[in-house]
Amino acid sequence: MKLTPMKVVITPLILSVFFSCKKETHVASSLTDSISYVKEAQKDSLIKERQDQGFFVFETELCTNKGYFDESKYTRDELEATYQLYYKFGGAILSSPHVFKLADLQEVRRDKDQILKKLEKEFKEKKKAIENLQVVNIPYWQNVKKQTLQSLMQEYETEKNQIAAYSDPSVLLKDKYSENCERFIKALNSNDNEMTAEWRKLREEMSRKNGNPQNVMNEFENRFNSPDKRDYAIMDLIVFGWGNCVNDNIQRPEHNTEMNKNFNSLFTKIDAECDEP
Repeated sequence: MKLTPMKVVITPLILSVFFSCKKETHVASSLTDSISYVKEAQKDSLIKERQDQGFFVFETELCTNKGYFDESKYTRDELEATYQLYYKFGGAILSSPHVFKLADLQEVRRDKDQILKKLEKEFKEKKKAIENLQVVNIPYWQNVKKQTLQSLMQEYETEKNQIAAYSDPSVLLKDKYSENCERFIKALNSNDNEMTAEWRKLREEMSRKNGNPQNVMNEFENRFNSPDKRDYAIMDLIVFGWGNCVNDNIQRPEHNTEMNKNFNSLFTKIDAECDEP
């Protein structure tokens, strides 16, 4: 008896199922690999983010703040410098004597040279301090630093001329920041009648802005009838006239909501502990 070899027949259907299962196994494996890769990437990113995150503690009016920042963008020293520029060098930067009484006027005249020397020393120190601030390398804050230095120079020239003008008002004739303040300079360098006329006009303007206008004018009349009326006129015309006018011409950076927003934007998050106002 002769044996006939068996033939194995694989139908197309079986082949289809076999390759389909193999393909699905490969896809599932690829998907698992992809998910693992994404998770590892997210984990690495989170670790890097934590490594790059620093914090900076700073004080505002009522709050102690802890700001978190990206150390790959800024350093803590740069944030400290930017904070100093924002909070320390806003508004008037230099200190000078207040002159509201005759005794103040006489003291400034007597000690003029010492006061000017002290003012110059303070100006140089503040100028150097601002120049040395390594603020964050962002155009907005670089511009604030530039404007602060410019306003410091204007403030110094103004304060210097004001102190000298109490003794000699003619120094104001050469002041380069006195735009729109010429009426006061002219009055201070004119005869008594013209000076007192401008003085009266100034007092009337001041009274209209004061909660007690009559008191402003009564004070004027008392001083007008004083033997020292010329000194009173010089004092008012310099302090409330020329001084206020030229101070408005100083181009200081505006410490407003925009600046506050730009400072806060340096941080990814800020935690604040505040006292009750």
